[in-house]
Amino acid sequence: MKTMANRKSLWVLLFLVIVSVSFTAFRNPGKLWTTFKFPVSFSRWNMVTKSSCPAVPLNPPVSPKETELIIREILEKLDRQIPPRPFTHLNTTTSAAHSTATILNPRDTYCVGDQLDILVEARDHLRNRKGYGGDFLRARMSSPALKAGASGKVTDFNNGTYLVSFTLFWEGPVSLSILLMHPSEGVSALWRARKQGYDRIIFSGQFVSGASHVHTECALVLNSSVELCQYLDAQDQEAFYCIKPPNVPCAALTHMHSKNTEVSYLSQQERSLFERSNIGVEIMGKSNVISVSKCNKRVPVKEKCKLGMLSEIPSGHVWKNTWTPASCSLAPIKMKDCLRGKFIHLMGDSTIRQWMEYFKSKINTLRSVDLHETGKLQHQLAVDLDEKISIQWQKHGYPLIGSLVYSVKEIENIARIIDRTGGEKNTVIVISLGQHFRPFPIDVFIRRTLNVHKALQRLLLRSPDTVVVLKTENTREVNSDVERFSDFHGYTQYLALKDIFQDLNVSVIDAWDMSIAYGINNVHPPEDVVRSQINIFLNYIC
Repeated sequence: MKTMANRKSLWVLLFLVIVSVSFTAFRNPGKLWTTFKFPVSFSRWNMVTKSSCPAVPLNPPVSPKETELIIREILEKLDRQIPPRPFTHLNTTTSAAHSTATILNPRDTYCVGDQLDILVEARDHLRNRKGYGGDFLRARMSSPALKAGASGKVTDFNNGTYLVSFTLFWEGPVSLSILLMHPSEGVSALWRARKQGYDRIIFSGQFVSGASHVHTECALVLNSSVELCQYLDAQDQEAFYCIKPPNVPCAALTHMHSKNTEVSYLSQQERSLFERSNIGVEIMGKSNVISVSKCNKRVPVKEKCKLGMLSEIPSGHVWKNTWTPASCSLAPIKMKDCLRGKFIHLMGDSTIRQWMEYFKSKINTLRSVDLHETGKLQHQLAVDLDEKISIQWQKHGYPLIGSLVYSVKEIENIARIIDRTGGEKNTVIVISLGQHFRPFPIDVFIRRTLNVHKALQRLLLRSPDTVVVLKTENTREVNSDVERFSDFHGYTQYLALKDIFQDLNVSVIDAWDMSIAYGINNVHPPEDVVRSQINIFLNYIC
């Protein structure tokens, strides 16, 4: 009987312990681990988790207020680099013909690997020395017979003088060029005008409701008293608007196209600075050819190009129409072997769509999938089922400029696409933004880029093995439509993009520097340039 009583007491005691522990865990789960001293250490698990993505800080979400502060900070940085310049008469602006370019420490022969420095002194049309900087210069060296070229680095001393530095990458006769793209007074006028309005481009939206087709005006900003349709990215608070058609729902918007307006925020006098004869004028003159020899210098061995490498200006050079990076070497890679088992997601504008077209033309086993969309900007998908290769291109969200009608049924911002991406080591994301943002105030581009940055931060936190590559925008045609599309606008975006992404573990393909080296003034570079971009990309991922 005593044994039976002891057993009952033990069962009661055990029951009370279980109830007590359960109640403690329910009220305060953290106390459970102090109740029982488990011999297993959980700190090792935490260390493994943290070390799997060391390059990405565990930052809390950025609030809209913080985003606005960052945008203002970047704008202030750019404002400091582009201060207002007085403009009273064309004669007081920078003249390429009267400015001088002097080679420092000239020699009869230079050696491959040497740096050549040129001092530029800006003068106006009356031959007076300029007392301030801000001229938009483009420096390039080339050997046309060798199909070789490279950009030069321009340092502005903000007193009317500039240092242009060239790295002499190859031997032979080398031509030097320093172009005055825009005088500082023109740069100041473009910067001021860009901040003033969203209406240099007008969009026309098509609404379809049954048999009814209605077109209304659309824009990033619409000052209208009539009812508007708002197409809002709720998470990042980016919006696009259309005038609401009567008796047609906002959800009936199906297509879009755009056209230029007559709106200008430049004065008649300022517009004279942007006549074609005043854009891209040579400063170097005719005595611009030097001779470069090998000089038996030892060529340093460079490591293979790989993800995360930093590059400076110049980032490389062109030789026989093929790109050679300055800081690393490109290995020959078979495209199909490299892409085997990979999902390549190309996002952005038509300059990254050129990659899609290149892949389809060079891999004969890729098969396009009909996604039942129409127009040049339609979503594209190509697959090789046997090799498990999947490549797709998707356009970025508004603004999208184009005179041809394109579908907007599936349009969305890149950040939302990234948020839906699972990601892993065989997922590669390539992003290109810029050209379609040039006609609008630069805060539109900065905000979009920041939102893409935040989405990539979230992606790399949950999937640190995902590969991310940014392709910067390239130079484009030199024409009279400067207020909308000048390369100066592209250059300020290029600077902002590099500033925003400097803290994130992504790789950059410097299409801006490459297009200057190639001497290309085409929004859609030729195949040699695209091939070189993709060759860098393949070296990054394989």
